[in-house]
Amino acid sequence: MTVTETKAAYDQHGDGAAHHYWQGAFIGDEEAGRRLAGLPAAVEAALAEGLETETVLAACDALAGALCDPDHPVHARLAPHLPEGEDPAVLAALGVLLGRRELTRKLRRELGGAAPGRLNRADPRETVYEAWAPVGLVAHIAPGNASTVAPLSIVEGLLAGNVNVLKTSSADTLLTQHLMAELAALDPSGALAARIVVLRFPSSRQEWLRLMCAPADAVAVWGGEGAVEGVAAHVPAGCRLVEWGHRISFAYLTGDAWSDAGTLDALADDVCLHEQQACSSPQVVYLDTEDEDEVFAFAERFAAVLAARPPAVTAAPAGGPDPAEEAELTTTELVARLEEHLGLTRVFAAPDGSWRVMADTRSPLTASPLHRSVWVKPLPRKRLIATLRPMRRYLQTAGLAGSRTDIAELSRTVLAAGATRVTPVGAMLDSYAGEPHDGVYALQRYSRRVAVQADPARFATTACLDDLARPVVLPRPAGPLLGKEDVQELAPQVARADAELYFRSGGSTGAPALSIFSYDDYDTQMHAAARGLLAAGYDPVGDRTANLFYCGAMYGSFISFFSVLERLGGVQLPLSAGPDHRATAQAVIDLGADTLFGMPSYLWQLLQAEGEALRAYGGLRKVFYGGEHFTEEQQRTLKETFGIETVRSITYGSTDLGPLGYQCTESSGGVHHLHADLHTMEVLDLAEDRPVAPGETGRLVFATHARRGQHLGRYVIGDLGREIPGRCPCGRHAPRFELRGRTGDVMRVATYFLNHRRFLDLAGEQGGHRGELQVRLDGADARELLTVRVERAGTTDPERLREVFLAGYPELRSAVTERLLDLVVEAVDGAALDRSPTSGKLLAVVDARR
Repeated sequence: MTVTETKAAYDQHGDGAAHHYWQGAFIGDEEAGRRLAGLPAAVEAALAEGLETETVLAACDALAGALCDPDHPVHARLAPHLPEGEDPAVLAALGVLLGRRELTRKLRRELGGAAPGRLNRADPRETVYEAWAPVGLVAHIAPGNASTVAPLSIVEGLLAGNVNVLKTSSADTLLTQHLMAELAALDPSGALAARIVVLRFPSSRQEWLRLMCAPADAVAVWGGEGAVEGVAAHVPAGCRLVEWGHRISFAYLTGDAWSDAGTLDALADDVCLHEQQACSSPQVVYLDTEDEDEVFAFAERFAAVLAARPPAVTAAPAGGPDPAEEAELTTTELVARLEEHLGLTRVFAAPDGSWRVMADTRSPLTASPLHRSVWVKPLPRKRLIATLRPMRRYLQTAGLAGSRTDIAELSRTVLAAGATRVTPVGAMLDSYAGEPHDGVYALQRYSRRVAVQADPARFATTACLDDLARPVVLPRPAGPLLGKEDVQELAPQVARADAELYFRSGGSTGAPALSIFSYDDYDTQMHAAARGLLAAGYDPVGDRTANLFYCGAMYGSFISFFSVLERLGGVQLPLSAGPDHRATAQAVIDLGADTLFGMPSYLWQLLQAEGEALRAYGGLRKVFYGGEHFTEEQQRTLKETFGIETVRSITYGSTDLGPLGYQCTESSGGVHHLHADLHTMEVLDLAEDRPVAPGETGRLVFATHARRGQHLGRYVIGDLGREIPGRCPCGRHAPRFELRGRTGDVMRVATYFLNHRRFLDLAGEQGGHRGELQVRLDGADARELLTVRVERAGTTDPERLREVFLAGYPELRSAVTERLLDLVVEAVDGAALDRSPTSGKLLAVVDARR
């Protein structure tokens, strides 16, 4: 249901009735009660449909952009639902928390990756698959004093893959309901809507609370002990109770620190921010002393700092302390003043009651009545654990001020006493993405760690069990098509925090292009490439690999496959592609390598130059190549001459997009599976921006989803290909495609379009050519000149090849017959062929006409 549809449903029911949001629709009390009775069946139906983490991230990121833009229609629709007196800036703050950057960091920190629900190998060398699975249904009981807690709690449940039912207070606005409606509307699949229910009712409605909790697998409660106890009675046996209760925080100052005026200012910041309404606000200030006079003196100094602060701007929805809170403030202050006569306390307070500092000679932790009310107590560090440990269930943040050594020692001490957070004084209310809350990770509390053990013989090439179970469905890409030039123009706009790793392309099809990655993006891609390599038949236990890709000049191949092997735990000889073939071959032989990684052109040169030694060695079993292709004749030579058993693509990808496709043991030639958990793919017509008919060749267009750094949109990579229908015999659901050359390999010559791949196929299939082949185009006064340069070691008769080309390529034959084109075939040494200086790739077409 779209936002417009949900709004229409809401208007139909009216403000007083439709204050519940249930799986995409606003409903009234009667309908909510009816649906609550059927909640178990609704949960089962939702869980039966898969939810990709990327679906959650994409929708949250889109909502985040809308919340951060005050002029966006979503912002305008939500602002009226903010609690009275709430600053609309809270929507922008919520938007920051819902952005892809923050949520991806949270996922990585708490669940180890951006797609934690996929059953990947826990150790690439074993066929044991682990994942974080949802607990099922999470019931959230939201607090009434924090407007953003409820929606964020649901988002945490969604990130873990759960169905979520949330209760808000009957006094709350409909902010959470409308936020969730906007979020669900940004997911066209409907998967998010199916996992969200938001109900508004009073806690006295015990039957609804029971119906909420009865089918739950986890119940998350925000509130004090009374709230937790009231909900716990409805939590069934075996259900996980997650308490996000009230906590007490304190500051601890050493002698040097409390003498510093800057420390007092920082401490006042912590006290005044949110008027101590946050659990991380300091309620007690402890001094590392036993001297009562020092406690009284500090309290007086700190009172002067609080007195200089501007009046409170309350964040409480009610506009300030309620009558019960006012009574508690008054009572606490009066008792403290009475104890002054016993020499136990000293009180410093504002005449209007807007703040108070209560010095107390007794060390035990005492809760503050809040609203700028602070206890100051002595607590020498030797008694710190004994004094605080009895309150360990309630401790949260310890703000420390002291020397570097003091901070290190006291951090360990307060953590041992029961605190769960340590911060500098002045930063007690600060947080970071993925920070543990009250000593635990929320996403882990809403998840289960699950494992599948599989037969090593049958699953040796299966890196992810989900590939065999169901297809990955990612949001459909939108926006304009982008080419290399467009992306290069956008590169300077990459956020500095995301620009952590720089690569340049090899320049085989033009000037080298710059690509920028965050380390998180790079790590995600290297894990994907590692899974693809396992699918292609790489054995991280048995294979000994010589990494012979090119290295240097910011080119990424060698570094990337070093990273891939590192993640696989494979044995690696990081030799790189070097000009001394003899030394390289000797290292392969001496160190017992049986697997080669590299560019086909370099590997071919190495095997030709050191063929005698490598054949005598006889230990080569596998070749994994990238960046180019081995022809069928070349592959036959590798197998028949060198005894190599496996010749397969190591990956299909590009410097800017990363790994795009991988081969399985059923794939050959240019056929690859799409890395469907990272990308979506389109095949567009060569001349028009429309999809081709199924099975036809067109331009390959990729959109990368799992990336927070450089955004490439719908990227026209420059390759031609076709989608292969049907499921692969290997059993994987990932789509398959076949590479059919590059757009740059299609040459317009003498009014005809000629394709380098056609020359290559004819040379191998009909001419018996086993080496490399390059086409050179030159201009002339009378007609153009096309020279096919073939490697001398791989062919026997250039004239025979010329006949093969003319006989098998009608367009070429017509151009020559009509005297529009001269055709020459010449045999040259492999070293004479033109190559990219960075990557070592053979330049398929050298156009010298300009």
